[in-house]
Amino acid sequence: MNTLLLTVGRVLLALYFLVPGIMKFVSWDMHIQLMEKHNMPFVPVLLALAGIFQIVAALMLIANRFTGIVALLLAGLVLVINISLHDFWNFSGLDGAHEMQNFIKNLGIFAGLLVLSGHSLPEFLQKEK
Repeated sequence: MNTLLLTVGRVLLALYFLVPGIMKFVSWDMHIQLMEKHNMPFVPVLLALAGIFQIVAALMLIANRFTGIVALLLAGLVLVINISLHDFWNFSGLDGAHEMQNFIKNLGIFAGLLVLSGHSLPEFLQKEK
């Protein structure tokens, strides 16, 4: 049962990154506008890199390859996104509430990635010895 739960959780976390990674390219202009609204630099380059990284990392999680490291890298991405794109402290009203909701939600995703990494990383390190 533990294996089934870990597999389902890992695949669902992967989908959380795979779909938005694809959507960054499908809805390119919308994502550009969102990033510019938050005063991000190098918007087209960062958007493309984030999309590619999300897609590749998600596929690696689905395939259960380098899961611990990939989960840690995705956790880092979540932190960067939280600070740069869900900066609720720079907004008020509905925009501020929406950004705070996304910020808190992403902390849950961050926690899930840490748990997945914590479960997977020791096995990865043991294989290297």
